[in-house]
Amino acid sequence: EEVDAGVERRRRRGYAMRTIRTRRIGGRRWSEEGTREARWWRKGWNRDDGREGTKVRSLRSSRDRTALEDVRAPVREEMERLDEELREVVGNRHPMLLSAADQIFGAGGKKLRPMLVLLVAKAVRTRCDKDERVDVAEKQRSLAQITEMIHTASLVHDDVLDECDLRRGKNTVNSLYGTRVAVLVGDFLFAQSSWALAQLENLEVIKLISQVIADFADGEISQAQNLFDCDMKLETYLAKSFYKTASLIAASCRGAAALCDASEEVKEAMFQYGKHVGLAFQIVDDILDFTQSTKLLGKPQGQDLASGNLTAPTLFALKNEEHLRVLIEREFQEEGDMEKAIELVRLGGGISGAQRLAREEGQLALEALRCLPECEAKESLELVVEYILERLF
Repeated sequence: EEVDAGVERRRRRGYAMRTIRTRRIGGRRWSEEGTREARWWRKGWNRDDGREGTKVRSLRSSRDRTALEDVRAPVREEMERLDEELREVVGNRHPMLLSAADQIFGAGGKKLRPMLVLLVAKAVRTRCDKDERVDVAEKQRSLAQITEMIHTASLVHDDVLDECDLRRGKNTVNSLYGTRVAVLVGDFLFAQSSWALAQLENLEVIKLISQVIADFADGEISQAQNLFDCDMKLETYLAKSFYKTASLIAASCRGAAALCDASEEVKEAMFQYGKHVGLAFQIVDDILDFTQSTKLLGKPQGQDLASGNLTAPTLFALKNEEHLRVLIEREFQEEGDMEKAIELVRLGGGISGAQRLAREEGQLALEALRCLPECEAKESLELVVEYILERLF
């Protein structure tokens, strides 16, 4: 009966069963051992990128795009509560910051990080309790809130450091209220999240999330040291992306499993899932910086490149376009340099190379979910990978 319910649930959510030929993955390399397996696929998706074994789908019809509401379905109630609680954290303690809180928590963010915490919590608890109907525990809801506060604090401080006026298409806190208020808001959120973290009374989770704060600093330092450096390695870029983006997602996913008293195997799998989801998300963001308009991006196109922050598309294109190096090393001082550089990134295979890298990270994230039982929360964790990669189209 449980199997039948799972089949029906998948069909309602737009899946179909197919038998495919795939290859096992070891690290980042494809092995030559081929296998056949049955796997659920989203209807309207096809494995057509030319590489046998790729289980990440490419889009055939915009009608089949994964809706964020579908992904949130298993934890919709918890996510609705989260929005209200986050505003109260700032506004109730410091009414003078209430308008700033409305700005940062209501600026169109997807709240992907707390959603992942809640989904992992529900999936792991289903594995431990053998019951898909289990609720998310209070401490896990608190961890979701902590994760979003830390993420938001880092964005507010990033906008100050980068002197950004726009984020998600809206004015940043520092552009509206000044640097002083923006720094105070970020500091308060970091402090509030630290206090809430201590209330969890779980040393493993406290250590995990505390390391994230150090990783943020490492990421900023790495980025500053490598500005306009055309010899930067892809490994350096991925390490910086982990520190700045994936570390928080990986640590919070593992933390959600730890609060379930899960085994070390499951906790490490959830860390790996969060790591690779975070890297895929950052790589896709870096691609969109070249492919989307300012209106859709919510910030100027090519902003990272203009500031000397070389991302995956640029690093791949540098292998094929020597003139791109010239433009970067003179820091786009001549009129039209930025426009030429963006075009060279496209012509030099930068976009396609970064797309392949994003798909590889997405595949590794899916592999990490094998330890979880079939349930709605696991399906949503799989859909998160689709949702991230769909932004490429």
